[in-house]
Amino acid sequence: MMSIRNSEMTVERRILDAAAACILAYGVERTTMTEIARRARVSRPTIYRRWPDVRWVVAELLTLRISGVLEAVPDHGVGREAVVARVVAIADRLRHDDVLMAVLFNAPTLAMVYITERLGTSQQILIDALAEAITAGQRHGSVRAGDPRQMAAMCLLITQSTIQSAQMVAKILDEQALAAELASALNGYLKP
Repeated sequence: MMSIRNSEMTVERRILDAAAACILAYGVERTTMTEIARRARVSRPTIYRRWPDVRWVVAELLTLRISGVLEAVPDHGVGREAVVARVVAIADRLRHDDVLMAVLFNAPTLAMVYITERLGTSQQILIDALAEAITAGQRHGSVRAGDPRQMAAMCLLITQSTIQSAQMVAKILDEQALAAELASALNGYLKP
């Protein structure tokens, strides 16, 4: 017998999967609670009990996708090179996440909030993980001195900019060159 909590997780997963499908089919601006409910095979009140509107559903979906990438990319040890390799791998996966890219390029108003105005939950999660890795790298001696959270925030800005603008410079920097240049920039920034 399935527990109530597992059942709730399954319903939430169906709702978020339906939201992702809607974003890919219609874009963020044309995704509605009604369509998400239809695709998830739940009632609209079921969704509204969890999230007040579509933007909150999208925010939760993005947080899960980004934190999922963070969890999926393994940590290969302590030190600057390991930290940089992991950040570059995470950036590569995020650049290839169809839902994230759809939000970034097709919902500029929503995307700009998290680019220029405030940190989202997923950005906070990334900064926390990176600050922890930077602290370990500092103890290891391969990362320069400095406030780990500030350094992590700067690494986030460098990497986020790379993800956002990769399409713009694709004729100059193919995927391999982009990854190599991002690694070079991060290594140079973190090097003692």
